[in-house]
Amino acid sequence: MSEPQLTRINKFLSEAGYCSRRAADKLIEQRRVTINGVVPEMGTKIAPDDEVHVDGKLISEPKEKPVYLAFNKPVGIVCTTDAKVEKDNIIDYINYPTRIFPIGRLDKPSEGLIFLTSDGDIVNKILRARNNHEKEYEVRVNRALTDDFIQKMGDGIPILGTLTRQCKVEKLTSFTFSIVLTQGLNRQIRRMCEYLDYNVVKLKRTRIMHISLDVPVGEWRHLTEEELQGIHDSTDDSSKTHLDKT
Repeated sequence: MSEPQLTRINKFLSEAGYCSRRAADKLIEQRRVTINGVVPEMGTKIAPDDEVHVDGKLISEPKEKPVYLAFNKPVGIVCTTDAKVEKDNIIDYINYPTRIFPIGRLDKPSEGLIFLTSDGDIVNKILRARNNHEKEYEVRVNRALTDDFIQKMGDGIPILGTLTRQCKVEKLTSFTFSIVLTQGLNRQIRRMCEYLDYNVVKLKRTRIMHISLDVPVGEWRHLTEEELQGIHDSTDDSSKTHLDKT
């Protein structure tokens, strides 16, 4: 007879959508978690038929594990879940067997890294602008770059009634630069370049937070456990979770 599959209690609470693993560890330290009526030690593993309670509330096992994808969006694909609105939408293109949706947007003429998931909670956390999460882009423009252009892009450009945040801008070639943003104004990079009389020829997002683009154009992969934990660690304080309730 095979042994029952055991799962660490913090992983169980995370996969159940209750909180992140780090938050689960705090709950365990605070003795707010019980397994079959007993307060567990850190790192305790549970069997499928164990009953887990937090603050006396039964936590059910997730019916379906959340999906987290890293996708290299091609030019021409639209980041929308509404197939009726756009023919070349991202959901039809990926054709994943379960319902997923993109986290944020990447313009139709742009390409590069975008996350997709079935976990609505993590979407809200990542999209909160006050988190200052970094997004890195590689941009090619229509004419030679100048030192003045690089400096002004980094200092901030007045667009859409505001001054863009200071950011890191680095010249890569005569026509190409990299830029790291911590905000997501509509068509921000294109508008910034246009303000300085440059037009974007190619725009590719190469990194979101600690996760870099590493799959060919048009392909996707699942995020690793380590990447997910990094996201949870950096977004734990970004929005209310069950742990915040008193």
